[in-house]
Amino acid sequence: MTSFQLPRTLLGEGPHKVVAVHGWLADRSAYDPVLADLDGGAFQYAVVDLRGYGEAKDAVGSYTTGEGAADVLDLADRLGWERFSLVGHSMGGSVAQRVLAAAPHRVRRLVGVSPVPASGLRLSPEQWELFASAAHTPANRRAIIDFTTGGVRPGAWLDRMVDRSLAVSDAKAFRAWLDSWAGEDFHAEVARSSVPALAVAGALDPALSADLMRDTWLRTYPRGELAELPGAGHYAMDETPLELIRTVEDFLRADDDAADPRPGSAGHGGSGA
Repeated sequence: MTSFQLPRTLLGEGPHKVVAVHGWLADRSAYDPVLADLDGGAFQYAVVDLRGYGEAKDAVGSYTTGEGAADVLDLADRLGWERFSLVGHSMGGSVAQRVLAAAPHRVRRLVGVSPVPASGLRLSPEQWELFASAAHTPANRRAIIDFTTGGVRPGAWLDRMVDRSLAVSDAKAFRAWLDSWAGEDFHAEVARSSVPALAVAGALDPALSADLMRDTWLRTYPRGELAELPGAGHYAMDETPLELIRTVEDFLRADDDAADPRPGSAGHGGSGA
């Protein structure tokens, strides 16, 4: 396992490095709708596949957010990226926050797109059964996608999303990831971070809503911000790609490296922007 590397797509050649992490129901192809319109002059993106997904579908592991964060940091080392920003969708938002917990001095800016909070996601027994059974029940995956996009998306799109999810994920890994992202609470490890942190919520998503972000994300991060996309549900990359790009890249561009800790030690001050 020491030789494992996160499969990735590298886009752009800009000085601001960004790692993008996908969510529970897709691999890195979740970002395909936005790739053509990213600013490759300002940013360089590494869009990755987590273990159990995409090109890493057969990779063995514990399938936890902590392991995912370690894999992201290993990739950053291999790429020579000392400092970088993170974009994480849903479960990938939890992975991104784990990276911040593990290496705060290396993170410039943090973006969660419908992110799972660092405190996890409390599910009722009925919801837990729906999610846990989704590993082997395509209809459950469809119900989750439909619910989290407001029940207003075309049936053909829902079917396509389910077909992709089944094709790019390993069922055993898919089920194991749920225990980690939903059940683990590590918010105390990031609660005093001074890294600028943006949560992007979709107005049509009742599960990871703007209200939930106010109660979790904004309470966790002293420099937290919230943006709500009126036309999006849980899958803003598909639903409102151009609005998402503008929201995320405007936030990343606001980075100010005047307090860059690299000339000195990477101690506590390293958690700043």
